[in-house]
Amino acid sequence: MADARSDVLITGIGIVSSLGEGPDAHWQRLNAPLVAPDSTTFAPCIAHPIGAIDFDKQIPKKGDQRQMEAWQRIGTYAAGLALDNARAKEDQDLVGRMDMIVAAAGGERDLAVDSAILTGLPQAPDRDKFLNEHLMTDLRPTLFLAQLSNLLAGNISIVHRVTGSSRTFMGEESAGCDAVRIALARIQARQSDITLVGGAHNGERKDLFMLYETAGFNLKPPFRTIWNRSSSGGFALGSMGAFLVLESAEHARARDAKPLAKLSAVLADRADRTPGSITAAMERMWEKISATHRIDEQSAAFISGATGAEPATSEEHAFFAKHAALPFRATGSHIGHGFEPQFSMNVALATLAILHGKLFAPADDSEKPMTNPLRQAIVTGVSHWRGEGMALVEAVD
Repeated sequence: MADARSDVLITGIGIVSSLGEGPDAHWQRLNAPLVAPDSTTFAPCIAHPIGAIDFDKQIPKKGDQRQMEAWQRIGTYAAGLALDNARAKEDQDLVGRMDMIVAAAGGERDLAVDSAILTGLPQAPDRDKFLNEHLMTDLRPTLFLAQLSNLLAGNISIVHRVTGSSRTFMGEESAGCDAVRIALARIQARQSDITLVGGAHNGERKDLFMLYETAGFNLKPPFRTIWNRSSSGGFALGSMGAFLVLESAEHARARDAKPLAKLSAVLADRADRTPGSITAAMERMWEKISATHRIDEQSAAFISGATGAEPATSEEHAFFAKHAALPFRATGSHIGHGFEPQFSMNVALATLAILHGKLFAPADDSEKPMTNPLRQAIVTGVSHWRGEGMALVEAVD
C-alpha cells in the first residue's frame, strides 16, 4: 500500500451540473431513471444544460456576477460549494494560504464576427487577406481578455479569498486530469498542505456546437447512452463545475476536518491514437496503480469519463472488457461532456459513491449491477481527441 504518511484526503467536493447542485441532488439523480437531455434548444445537437442555480448564494455581489461569463459563474459557485463542504470558507487564515489549481477553457466567441467571416470567406477573392483584415478590425481586445482561463482563478480569489499559489491549465480533458495529478503530487511532496482544484465548463454555447460539428463530434438525436452510440459516436456537451479540496492527512487531522475519501493515485498518459493504443495506455496506467495499491475486485469499480466519441470510447470499453470482474459506469450518460472539469467531476462522483458505500445505478444494460459494498473507485478519463488519465479513490478506514 502507499505510504500512510503521504496520504492525501478529499475533504470537500463542490459540484453543479444538469443533475442539480451538491452531493445529495447528484446522488438522487444518479440513482433515478435516466432523463433524456435537451435536444431542441441547440437542434440538431443534444446538450445537458446546467440546473437552476441561485448564484447569489456563493457570489453575493451582483457586480462580481455581471463581470463574469457563465463558465466563470459556474466555476466560482462550485468552488464555493467545495469550500463550504470542507468547512474551510470562513477560516480567513486557511483560505488565505490555500493553493489553487484551475482547469478551464475560455469564454464565448463573438458570434456576429464568426458568422460574418464564415459567410464572406467562401466568396472572398483573397481569402487570407480577407481573414486577416477581419480578425484585425472586428475582434475586440477586451473579448480576448475575457476568454482567459485564469480569470476563473482570479474570480475565485476575489469572491472566496483563496489567495495561496495559483495555477491555471487549458487543454481540454488532459488539462483537468493534470490539474488533479499535480495537486496530488504537490501535497505528497510536502509542497502544499491544502489545495482547491477543479474547473468549469459552459456547454450551452452555439460557438462550441459549431466548432465540434466541423469534426463530427456532436451527438444527434435520438439520445443514447455512452455505450450505445454506435460507430458514429459523438458527445453531448454538458455544463458543469466541479472542485475538490485536497489536503494532507496531517493537515486535515490538525484542523479536525472530516475526510470524505482518500485520493491515492492519479496518472496521465498520451497514446498516439493508432488502433489499440488507447487500450494499451489504460493498461499501462492500470498496471502502475495495481503495482503500488492492492485492488480488491470484490469492492472496486470503474467510474468512466468516456465521451461517446469514437474510436476512443470503444477502446476504453475494450479495456473494461479485459477487467470484467469490475463493474463500470459512464457519467457522461447523465451529465454530458464538459472537457476540462470532467475529470475532477468524476473524482467527486467517485468520492460520493465511496461515501455511500455503493455504486450508483446502471444507465443501460451494458453496465452491470454491483451488490457488494464499494470501497475503491478507479476513475478513467479518455479524451475525445488526445490524452488519457486514471485515478484511484479509496474509502478512509
